[in-house]
Amino acid sequence: MDFELIIVGGGPAGLCAGIYAVRRGIKTLIIEKGVVGGQILLAPEIGNYPGFPSVSGTDLAKSMEDHAKGVGVEFELGEVLRIEVGGGIKKVTTSNRTYECNALIISTGAIHRPLNVAGEKDFLGKGVSYCATCDGPLFKGKKVAVIGGGNHACEDAAYLADIAEKVFLIHRRDSFRAEECRLEHAKNKGVEFITDTVVEEFEGDVLLEKIRLKNVKSGGESELSVNGVFVSIGVVPLYALAEQIGVSVDERGYILVDENQITNVGGVYACGDVTGGVLQVATAIGEGCVAALSVYEYIRKPYWRKVD
Repeated sequence: MDFELIIVGGGPAGLCAGIYAVRRGIKTLIIEKGVVGGQILLAPEIGNYPGFPSVSGTDLAKSMEDHAKGVGVEFELGEVLRIEVGGGIKKVTTSNRTYECNALIISTGAIHRPLNVAGEKDFLGKGVSYCATCDGPLFKGKKVAVIGGGNHACEDAAYLADIAEKVFLIHRRDSFRAEECRLEHAKNKGVEFITDTVVEEFEGDVLLEKIRLKNVKSGGESELSVNGVFVSIGVVPLYALAEQIGVSVDERGYILVDENQITNVGGVYACGDVTGGVLQVATAIGEGCVAALSVYEYIRKPYWRKVD
């Protein structure tokens, strides 16, 4: 057996699960196909994680990664191509090799949800972006718009206000899901709010030059000249690997788990954004902890564990 536990996904949930598992003596591997840290790498500032009044997503992710490595979690950077769960032993095939393990935690997270409007794909990387911290510096002194009404959209808008000449926050409703303090912060930064409005099309020559807008109440159409647009309207769970092995998901693609992060497939657990719920770092951390302790009981079968 290569590992007792393999965790697919190296975001906050997976990292926390790895730390808890190793501290309980479980030999653990985290497989991450991108960069360890997940979605928090895209956050310019995190101000609601206990103990860190203000920390960048990059710095918090690095601290978590260093912690995991420090306690003995092993890592592989590679893509999981296939998982097999028959016979009790799990086989995880990556772009590098195949591993065997006793238990599996899926913490594959989610990706940004696209608007799916005309011109969006055409101007991707040419004015359309899903990551303000990644691409924001490219728009220094220019006009940009952020699309969305949640915490992440407000954070992006406030961050971009320190870089761009002008920032617009466009939301399809007149009320926001974002925390009031984040809305106030964006307003104080000079962000201009455009509500009850949706984007209908991205236009330009080689680069994005303007967006066509429609007011959802009046039906009136307009256009807004901008050099960049940052789409921040939520996420889509990465559930393909889970579905491949028969793990149940809901109508939106989020993995179904019980209060112990257990899926319907024996020895397979899930945590973090891929399970839905409140998509916050603190939530992901909590779920990672629960998943790891559930794995411990599954593998070690301590005296207090109920007999299946």
